[in-house]
Amino acid sequence: MVPEGWLREPLCDVADVRTGIAKGKKDLKNPVSVPYLRVANVQDGHLDLTVIKNICVEPYQVERYRLKEGDVLMTEGGDFDKLGRGDVWKGQIDPCLHQNHVFCVRANQKIILPYFLSSLSGSSYGKFYFLSCAKKSTNLASINSTQLKEFPVLIPPISEQRKIISILSTWDKAIETIEKLIENSKAQKKALMQQLLTGKRRLPGFDEEWKTIRLDDVLDGKKRKGKIVPTNDEKRGVAYIGSTSFNGDFGIYTDSSDAVICSPKDILVLWDGENAGKATTGLSGAVSSTVVRCRIDESKANSRFITYNLLKDNYKVRAIREGSGIPHMPGDFEHWYHINLPPLKEQQEIAAILTSTDKEIETLQQKLDYLKQEKKSLMQQILTGKRRVIIN
Repeated sequence: MVPEGWLREPLCDVADVRTGIAKGKKDLKNPVSVPYLRVANVQDGHLDLTVIKNICVEPYQVERYRLKEGDVLMTEGGDFDKLGRGDVWKGQIDPCLHQNHVFCVRANQKIILPYFLSSLSGSSYGKFYFLSCAKKSTNLASINSTQLKEFPVLIPPISEQRKIISILSTWDKAIETIEKLIENSKAQKKALMQQLLTGKRRLPGFDEEWKTIRLDDVLDGKKRKGKIVPTNDEKRGVAYIGSTSFNGDFGIYTDSSDAVICSPKDILVLWDGENAGKATTGLSGAVSSTVVRCRIDESKANSRFITYNLLKDNYKVRAIREGSGIPHMPGDFEHWYHINLPPLKEQQEIAAILTSTDKEIETLQQKLDYLKQEKKSLMQQILTGKRRVIIN
């Protein structure tokens, strides 16, 4: 149902849909090098301009593919949740072209405003349409320009569009504020780790010398790799801890008596895969075959202190991984990895300070997730007219 006073038109009737320039063309006669946007630059609701690459084109092509302020950028494909994602170009770089996997939608602003169109395409309404007509493969989907041109755009009066944009902008500012707080907190934590874990900054009341030890000097027995065991998604038994569990995903469980069990004080290290070398602690459950359990002798060392060292030294740990295809940790890792170790009491206090910082970041992240979810629900309501805004 189209709300009263609104229109619904195919995108091609209210905007010019432009495809981008393809890479790799040869035999260019008089090429010029120009910055261009790739799919990696176009994120959901924002642009990542950290890395901008150049492309060689004929001079006459620059104007054809040149972005203008107010252009709505959308991606051709990727993960299912990436379809229709994008943002409005603000003229940050000029000239700047766009790759053929990035659509440029130049709206007729007498009918529809760019920020309203970008919000609509990235909302549940837009993503439902794009998924319904996309070409799908395993975990990937894509749309073509014809399908994009047929996108049924909901069009409120311009005054209502402006009000909706203003409301969503307020939410965006709140989200941006929390994101900056998280970014600053992570930077402060990183600096704190470098100071506290190296002894450059000592806590009051501690002056004993630190000693350098190997990881296997403080292990309670040998490290143990997990097993492949029968699993379920009905939450029977205990969580089956794999790589995704390090990010808080506990969707798989096992009640197998043959599983390798870990407790919250154990250090878990991803042993195989792209993120091999990543470490965490505080989890309990059954360890999967891609994870190794390191049990610390708590009379010698604090497991959280050791884990924070592994996080600090992640670049060193990743550098010694083996395997030309799927990387994995070396078998003698616990013998190779060295740690500067203060007395146990100082380890505990340092770990407590860093844990407190983690909890602050976690609280901010929960608030951010809540704001994003609330904004998403609001978008579904006001962008489709199910909930009408009041125009002063």
